[in-house]
Parts: sequence; structure tokens; C-alpha cells
Amino acid sequence: MTPRTPAPRSRRERPAKPALTYEGIVETAVRLMEAEGLQRVTMRRLAQELDTGPASLYVYVANTAEPHAAILDELLGSVDLSPTAGEGDGDGDWRDRLTQVLISYTRVLLENSALAHSALVARPSGSNNLALVEAILTLLHEGRVPGPQAAWGVDVLLQTATATAAEHSTRAHAVDSADEHNALVTAVRGASPGTHPRIAALADDLVSGTPEQRLTWIFHSVINGTLTTERPAP
Repeated sequence: MTPRTPAPRSRRERPAKPALTYEGIVETAVRLMEAEGLQRVTMRRLAQELDTGPASLYVYVANTAEPHAAILDELLGSVDLSPTAGEGDGDGDWRDRLTQVLISYTRVLLENSALAHSALVARPSGSNNLALVEAILTLLHEGRVPGPQAAWGVDVLLQTATATAAEHSTRAHAVDSADEHNALVTAVRGASPGTHPRIAALADDLVSGTPEQRLTWIFHSVINGTLTTERPAP
């Protein structure tokens, strides 16, 4: 007996694919980044995951950089903004609380090393990024930093945190990073006072401090500079 050929199935009987939305694309991009890494979040890979063609995605996102920025904004939601407080209402010096916010931001990037490098060029504009900027400006205002200086200072503070995260994430994944660090320490401590007098005099200080101590000092330096350095006249 000849087996019967299955009757063709009407497209109307197939489960309908979820409609494409910007939010759905971002959610898929975040899931891909967590599972396969940021380098795999491409238009082609997103289209494959969403069961559509790459051309369909361009209706919602302009290029690969846009979902990368959206991923960054999504992850910024985990930055701890609790040190923010109104003027006179917070616990501790406003500089210390601003540093806590910036360190939390740095840690979020360090937990997603590929994103730390993307953040150097990404321009997130979502609600979580706006909340972070508002928190920093609020604390600068509490410290009576003039508005024009705060407006430029917030950019420098985030650039400093982002560059620090990108640098440390690169070192963390380098196979010989510990050997390179030890070689640098040895070179600094072995510098001759005759040829490198200032290095020899400050050798221990040059290699001192934990990463957390150095990061805190860096942020305090930039914060103090923002407070005291006037913006140039137009």
C-alpha cells in the first residue's frame, strides 16, 4: 500500500510569530549577549533568533551599535543609585556618595567585559542612563558645584569610569597579565636613582594601593577638579 503524502499545511494553521517590536529586539539582544557574548549581537544573529530577515530589523534599529547601546542602558538599571539624596539629607560627604555611584557603575561594566569596551563609543539614551546622569548631577548640585561645571563634569566622570572598566577587563582576560604586572613592579623598584631619581624616590608609592583605593582616589580627584575648575568662557 502506497503511503499517503501528508496534506500541505496552510500557513494560517501555523502558530503566528510574535510581532516585532523595539522592546522585543532589545530583550533578545540582552539574552544573546548574556548567552553568547556581545560580539555575537549582530543584525544577522538577531534576525535568526527572532525568525525574521535582517532587513525587517532596520525598521526598528538603525545598525548594530543601536542594540549595543540599548543593552548598555538595560544593564545600567543595576547601578546602585541609593547614595543619591537631596541636599543635606544624605549620610556622609557628597563626594563619598558620588564615588559609590561611580564605583557601582564601574562594577556593572566589569561584570560584562565586552560591554565595557562598547561603552567607550556607545551612546545610550534610555531611561536608565538618564537616571544615572540625574543621580550624578544631583550629588554635584548638593556639593554646590556650579551648573555649567557639573554639566561637563558628569561626562568626564563617566568617561573615567568607563575607561577604567575597559582597561581592567582587558587585563583580567590577558593570559600573562600577572607576569606583566610583576615585571613592571620589579622594574619600578629597581630603577636607578642616578638615571631615574624621581621613580626611585617614589617607587613604593607608584605601585601601592588596592584597585579599590586607587579608583576611589581617581574619582575624588576628578570630582574635586570639577568643583574647582571653571569652564572656559564661550
